[in-house]
Amino acid sequence: MTLNTAAVTVDLVLLTIRQGELQVLLIRRGIPPFEGRWALPGGFVLPAEDLDAAAARELREETGLDPSSGHFEQLATYGAPGRDPRGRVVTVAYLALLPDLPAPVAGSDAAGAEWRPAFATGELAFDHGRILADGIERARAKLEYSPLATAFCPPSFTIAELRAVYETVWRTTLDPRNFHRKVTGAENFIEPTGETAIRDRGRPAQLYRRGTATLLHPPLLRP
Repeated sequence: MTLNTAAVTVDLVLLTIRQGELQVLLIRRGIPPFEGRWALPGGFVLPAEDLDAAAARELREETGLDPSSGHFEQLATYGAPGRDPRGRVVTVAYLALLPDLPAPVAGSDAAGAEWRPAFATGELAFDHGRILADGIERARAKLEYSPLATAFCPPSFTIAELRAVYETVWRTTLDPRNFHRKVTGAENFIEPTGETAIRDRGRPAQLYRRGTATLLHPPLLRP
């Protein structure tokens, strides 16, 4: 298809933690351009849609989830000439951070869909490599000053599970005692549920849930 006028699309950077690593949802394109290449999920904005509605529709189609299931925000706009060989296409990218999700089902115009390691995707179609890199860096940065890490967790979680999110996204190892002191000392970051759960080592661990804070004070800075 060749476009004679400018078009608008939405692309989704869908991140989750599966099998102990940060993963991104990718689709294998079933149609030109870049047929057979991996790409971020997305599509054209319909004439009667606004951007947020289009992104929410794509999220539901790709994951079966509503945006309220996790963290969902507009990332950036990309409009370099030549980014799409079909013509002038401007895309608005969205970032979604979600708890562990099941295997995806490819849409009608895709040859396949998979969760793939976010830091080792290989070359993606269009400029999706840049968009993915921007999405990952946004997530890594926001973990420092917002309670965003809890978007990767179930409603109730242990401190160790929360620490695993930071270690996975930041690609580092954190001291358990120091991390515990920092997250429990950040005002309204997390709060105890009053319950415990048995985890990997067979010992009861206190469960927490996200608190009311929208910004972390003090922030948790990357090593």
